[in-house]
Amino acid sequence: MSSIDDNLNIKLDNIQKELILTNLDEDGKLSCLKAFKVARLIGKKPNEMSAITKSLGIKITNCELGVFGKIKFQDPNIEVYNRLKQNYMGHKQLECKVLWDEAQNSTLRTVGSTVKNSDIEVTHCQLGCFRERKGHKDASKS
Repeated sequence: MSSIDDNLNIKLDNIQKELILTNLDEDGKLSCLKAFKVARLIGKKPNEMSAITKSLGIKITNCELGVFGKIKFQDPNIEVYNRLKQNYMGHKQLECKVLWDEAQNSTLRTVGSTVKNSDIEVTHCQLGCFRERKGHKDASKS
C-alpha cells in the first residue's frame, strides 16, 4: 500500500525522531495505536504519520480495524454490524474515522472484529496509510 502523501516531505528534529524510535515494536514497526500516540508526542497530524514513517524506513502495522497487520480478532458483533448498517444506510465502505467514532459505543477491538469479519470495507486511513482498501481479504482465511 502506498501512503496518501508519498511526496510529502515533513522535517523532524532529533527529539521527534527519537520519540518515534522508542515506540517501535520488537520488529522495528510502529503499531496503529502507537502511531496516533506518537503523532501527539511529536506535534504532527495523524494523517502525516504514514509519510513520516515511510521517510524513516519504518512500517506502520497492526491496523486496529484489520486492514493490515497481525492482530487476532474475535468473532463479529452482530449488534455493531447492524448499527453500522442502520446508521450508514447499507454502505459497504466506511471511513476509518467513522469506525473509530463508532468504537466509542463499544470498543475498538469489537468494531475491528466486526469489520474484519464482514463485508464492510475501510477507507481513508486516519494515519494516511491508504484511501481505499484494495482486494478485500476473505475473512474465512484470516
